Amino acid sequence: MAEPKPLKIQMLGGFSLSTPSARVSDGDNRSKKVWLFLAYMIYRRGQSIGVQDYIDLLWGSEDGGSNPANALKTILHRARMALEPLWPSAGHQLILRQGSSYRWNPAVPVEVDLDEFDRLCQEGDAADDEDARLTAYLAALALYQGDFLPRLSAHLWAMPICAHYHQLYLHIVTQTASLLETRHRYQEEAEVCQTALAQEPYLEELYRHLMGALIRLDRQREAAAVYEDMSKLFMSSFGVMPEESTRAVYREALSALQDPALPVDSILEHLREPEGPGGALICQYDIFRSIYHSVARSLVRSGDAVHLALFSVHNRSRGEALPRRSLDRAMDNLQEIIRTSLRRGDVAARCSVSQFILMLPQANFENSQMVCDRILRAFSRKFPHSPALPQAAIFPLEPN
Repeated sequence: MAEPKPLKIQMLGGFSLSTPSARVSDGDNRSKKVWLFLAYMIYRRGQSIGVQDYIDLLWGSEDGGSNPANALKTILHRARMALEPLWPSAGHQLILRQGSSYRWNPAVPVEVDLDEFDRLCQEGDAADDEDARLTAYLAALALYQGDFLPRLSAHLWAMPICAHYHQLYLHIVTQTASLLETRHRYQEEAEVCQTALAQEPYLEELYRHLMGALIRLDRQREAAAVYEDMSKLFMSSFGVMPEESTRAVYREALSALQDPALPVDSILEHLREPEGPGGALICQYDIFRSIYHSVARSLVRSGDAVHLALFSVHNRSRGEALPRRSLDRAMDNLQEIIRTSLRRGDVAARCSVSQFILMLPQANFENSQMVCDRILRAFSRKFPHSPALPQAAIFPLEPN
C-alpha cells in the first residue's frame, strides 16, 4: 500500500507524525530513547548519520551495555515498529540504512511545522509592508503550539534548539502585539498576549501590551487584575516589583475604574475598608511606597516620629540558603505574626522574596525595638523547629 502523502510532523508543543487516518506521538507508551532517536533523525533528515553519533546521542557517558551497536539496533527496531501504525511497512520505508549510517527517507514528502514556522518568521521579518508582516507573524503564531519537543527538551541536543525557537517566538509575539495595537485590533492583541504568557509568564512587555489592550476594550478591572497577578508572580519568583512603565499602565486602569460623577456617598462607601481581620494593614509593596511618600511629606509639618523595620528571613544553618518551599512557608507564617502583633494604624508589605518592610507611626526607636522583639519572640514560640531565622533592622523615616 502506498503511503498517504504528505506526512505531517509536529515538533512544536509536542512530537507526532500523522496521516489523514493515523497518528503516532511521543506520548505513546514507548521508550524516550526511541523518540529521541526519531526526533534527531527527522531534525537532521537531509543527512546520513553514523552509528557512533547515535550511540553518543542516546547514551553519552552512560553505559550502553557491552555492545552499544546491538543496543542501537534494538532502538532502531523499536523506532520502526513505532511508525507502523501510519501505514504498512512505514517504519522500513521511512528509516533507511546506508552502510554504517541511518537516515530519514528523503523520497517521502513531509510537512514539518518547524520548517513552516521558520519560513513564516523569515517572511514576516523580510516584508516591507506592515500588513504583510502581520499576516505572516499571525500565521507563525498559530503554528507555535509550544516549545520544541517539550518531552525531550531537557536533553543536551534539544536544549539550544528549544531556546532558539522560544526566543524567536517571543520576538514575533512582541512584534505582532505592537502591530495589532497600532491597528486598534485590541481584542486580537489581548488574545495573542494571553496565549504567549502561557508559554512565557515572565516577559513584562507582554503584560503591558495585554493591560493596554484590555483598557482600550473598557475592561479596566481585568487589566488591573492582570497587574496584580503579575506583581505577585514577580515578587514570589524574583523578589522584584514591575517596572515603572508597567505600574503607569496599572494606574491608568485604576483611574478609569471610577466614574468621576459618582455621588459622595458612593465614593465614601467605596473607600471604606471592608470587614476583615484586625491588626496591621498588609498591602502590596507598590501601595506601601505610596503610603511611605505620603507619610514622609506629612512629617515636614508634624514632626512626628515614624520608624521603619525591615525583617529578613535567613537559614538557621549559616552559609546555606533556605529551600524555596521552606522560605515561602516561613514568610507566610511571619506575615500572619506581623499582622496580629501590630496596631491597625501600622502598615507592612513584602518587599522581596525573603523580606518584609514595616511602617510604625508615632513610634520612637525604643518603641520600635520593642515591637520587633515581640514579633521575633512570637515567631520563635509558635515555630520553634522552623529552619528559618527572622532578623530585624530599624531605621527612621526621613521627612521628604
